[in-house]
Amino acid sequence: MSNSMGGFIDMLPEDCVSTILSFTSPTDTFRSSMVSSTFNSAAKSDVVWEMFLPADYKDVLSRVVTPLAFTTKKELFLCLCNPILIDGGRKSFKLEKLSGKISYMLSAKELSISSQNDPMQWTWKSIPQSRFSEVAELRTTSWLEIHGKIKTQILSPNTTYGAYLIMKISNRAYGLDSIPSEMSIEVGNKVCNGTTYLRQEDGKKQQMDCLFYRNRTEVLRKRVIEGIEQIPSEREDGWMEIELGEFFSGESYEEVKMSFMEVKGYQSKGGLILEGIEIRPKNYE
Repeated sequence: MSNSMGGFIDMLPEDCVSTILSFTSPTDTFRSSMVSSTFNSAAKSDVVWEMFLPADYKDVLSRVVTPLAFTTKKELFLCLCNPILIDGGRKSFKLEKLSGKISYMLSAKELSISSQNDPMQWTWKSIPQSRFSEVAELRTTSWLEIHGKIKTQILSPNTTYGAYLIMKISNRAYGLDSIPSEMSIEVGNKVCNGTTYLRQEDGKKQQMDCLFYRNRTEVLRKRVIEGIEQIPSEREDGWMEIELGEFFSGESYEEVKMSFMEVKGYQSKGGLILEGIEIRPKNYE
């Protein structure tokens, strides 16, 4: 930037610069703070960061499990860029630092899981790797259904979101990857479908299962709905995730229904550890 331009910027009133920055983005504001002393001071203004906070941020703060410590709106924004537990610890809320867009994670307790109250099929336990007080571990079942829902009115508008099943596969897992599972996202009359296999880490066991159930699996594959086949991927926090699908959060308020279901082959399975479903803006936003 030329000296003349820098001098011109320094001549602008600070409140004027703050107003200008409030119409940009968190990324632009962070960068602008390095332009000059005027911009650096303006970039700390509550006027700016109030615009980057969600319209319902006061409601979110009233639902936090542990009160946040902050003195400025910028400090509050940065606090919310780390996951915070709300609604009695059944949900997690977060802002994307670069865009200010909203993310949620619904804990396993917030989901509808087939036979979740049957101790013979599911066990609820605490593990240090989870942000939630309890996760669900599948002991054994032949019918796996996981459903979650969220309303677009609590998400960022005009944003493409992805929904992700957050899980682990225990060392004692069995039967999870022998039969394909169906995934879907439903918003109004729009449905996004896909399939996946919960692949196990034990290669020898996987090979034995595939040989034993080869004929049944081939038949079931033909019954799988057409859609995008997703592969579980490892996250930085040590969990694995599967993208259930994506949807667009527009100006109208709608309910998003998310599901993960095994194709009905009555194959016994166990060892899935479920943390929840995360709803976050797609990376290309």
